[in-house]
Amino acid sequence: MNPLSGLQQYGVITANYWAFTLTDGALRMLVVFHFHQLGYSSLEIAFLFLFYEFFGIVTNLAGGWLGARFGLRLTLWAGTLLQVAALLLLIPVADSWPKALSVAYVMGAQAISGIAKDLNKMSAKSAIKTVAGEAELFRWVAILTGSKNALKGVGFFLGGVLLTALGFNHAVAAMAAGLTLSFLGTLVLPADIGRMKQKPAFTALFSTSAGINTLALARFFLFGARDVWFVVALPVFLEATLGWRFWEVGAFMGLWVIGYGAVQGAAPALRRSWGQRRPPNAADLSFWSAVLTAIPALIAVALWRQVANPAVAVVGGLVAFAVVFAMNSSIHSYLVLATSDADAVSLNVGFYYMANAAGRLLGTLLSGALFLVGGLPLCLWASSALVALAWLTTQRLKTA
Repeated sequence: MNPLSGLQQYGVITANYWAFTLTDGALRMLVVFHFHQLGYSSLEIAFLFLFYEFFGIVTNLAGGWLGARFGLRLTLWAGTLLQVAALLLLIPVADSWPKALSVAYVMGAQAISGIAKDLNKMSAKSAIKTVAGEAELFRWVAILTGSKNALKGVGFFLGGVLLTALGFNHAVAAMAAGLTLSFLGTLVLPADIGRMKQKPAFTALFSTSAGINTLALARFFLFGARDVWFVVALPVFLEATLGWRFWEVGAFMGLWVIGYGAVQGAAPALRRSWGQRRPPNAADLSFWSAVLTAIPALIAVALWRQVANPAVAVVGGLVAFAVVFAMNSSIHSYLVLATSDADAVSLNVGFYYMANAAGRLLGTLLSGALFLVGGLPLCLWASSALVALAWLTTQRLKTA
């Protein structure tokens, strides 16, 4: 059998990542809706994702080092099989379980899922650097991140449909079976993809690059700003305040992420249409961060002053947020790879997405807590403040 080319290796990894992303998005919606249906508060639901996000922080640090030392095939296999295990663990969850037991058990399964998700993401994004030339890097990054987010949106919709059609337990069983089939396709990968020529020391998992560190801090604030309203507050607000049905909430959130992914994937073409032929830089990141800061604040003001139907204000505002956030995120993803050496890319990507996971953890906890105190408007104000901090951080890139 002929060895796979770099492009074929990347294709296999990306296909598995897509399948994984479908289950990841669907599982998030299944957990939120199922436990909200059982009467859990927004803060209790947020705690169900606590370990998911926390172990993502640890995994990105260790996963980048493991990928550099042992190859990306190992990290990809581990991530996929751990997600299958997490889904299988959720099959016996029953409505009759005491609340404390349900929360603890699901938090444990979500911890495994968080480890799995970030091992897969680190593997897929690190693989780009091994096959793409510098001239094509922005386009390849945009395609991967855009398609991933579009499929995560499909996963949100899928979660709502599966919960309605199959119920929680049968839905997670079906997803475990599908992801197992996807894993079988990765058995053709060579063992040394992404492996460093010189074995990195364990201390190498912490970045010493000023540029990577600055991007990581900005990413921390950026994704905290998204998840502070998106993870718990938005689906609960749409269902409990606006009276949307589960499948309608899942469809909206799915379409939001699909649209966000489409803009991410089209970011290079959009920039060319605006006459920007050069690769993006720190000034572009600063511009999009500044624009994004205003959007959550404007939505919050519209809800407070009742200047429009709440559904129109939220849907319209979040569409605008998706477009600007997608441009910001696509430039972020490009800059971290452009700043990295090819030999150490998984180390830098692991460190960078550790900050991403820490931002998601912050946003998830704030989403549940702030929604209890001040509803969706308070979550939106917090989002605006966190994006402002991301903008301030990007100012250091000009001299970093």
